Amino acid sequence: MSNAGLDVTDHSRDSAGLRYVYPVVSRRAGGVSVGINLNTNNACNWRCIYCQVPELKRGTAPPVDLALLEQELRGFLHELLHGDFMLRRVPEGARRINDIALSGNGEPTSAKEFEQVIILIAKLRQELALPPYIKLVLITNGSLMHRKNVQQGLRKMAQLNGEVWFKVDRVSKAGTQRINNTRTSLVKVRENLATAITLCPTWLQTCWFMLDGEPPGKQDEDDYLNFLATLLHDNIKPEGVLLYSLARPTLQPEAPKLAALSEQQLEGFATRIRALGVETKVAT
Repeated sequence: MSNAGLDVTDHSRDSAGLRYVYPVVSRRAGGVSVGINLNTNNACNWRCIYCQVPELKRGTAPPVDLALLEQELRGFLHELLHGDFMLRRVPEGARRINDIALSGNGEPTSAKEFEQVIILIAKLRQELALPPYIKLVLITNGSLMHRKNVQQGLRKMAQLNGEVWFKVDRVSKAGTQRINNTRTSLVKVRENLATAITLCPTWLQTCWFMLDGEPPGKQDEDDYLNFLATLLHDNIKPEGVLLYSLARPTLQPEAPKLAALSEQQLEGFATRIRALGVETKVAT
């Protein structure tokens, strides 16, 4: 493994020299996040314009080599717990395992082996006696929540200190097409979100940024707040909102059009969300 230090802008999927497992220092999590990349072919069913995946293409996850994943994850967790990786690679103040995160270079729930991956993580948590505070996080666009294996995986996640970070960047049809390049309807997003919340603690994960020199407009904010309000009215209650802006280089053609918002700008929107009684965490 390399001796190069990690920082919050480096989320390289090959930083540990492994196929599936990679470490990052997560600014939102406040420690080391052990990433699991099931989309080793850089394929996703969405194409978000702020995505940092190189050569991103439309598609689904390839078959997962569960034996190799188990070998990599067991070895890497053992190194974090008992080796000198933290000392060599991780800045002081962030030398703790915060979570195991299913994220990577595409939509992780598109892997047919998704439920089996969760079972594998549960097995290793027990075998290695991981501290119970270590979360299991699924970072997802939520589009495949109707699949039985995904639902079964979420049920198992809920027993493993698991939580879902469910992407909702915009709620208007034009907004989701422009930002996420998907035609998924708001009705479908709402159905999928309700399913996730029923099965496992779920946060909304929202990326808010400058596009063509302009921040999201008041209409974008109002649409989002109205969406949240209707959820709460119908007793569909997320844990809260994870609101963030851009920190890593975008590798999509729209990159020159994008820029991060200031913490002050994010906090302005966060204040409006909190006024609905929804916990909101901000990361610039």
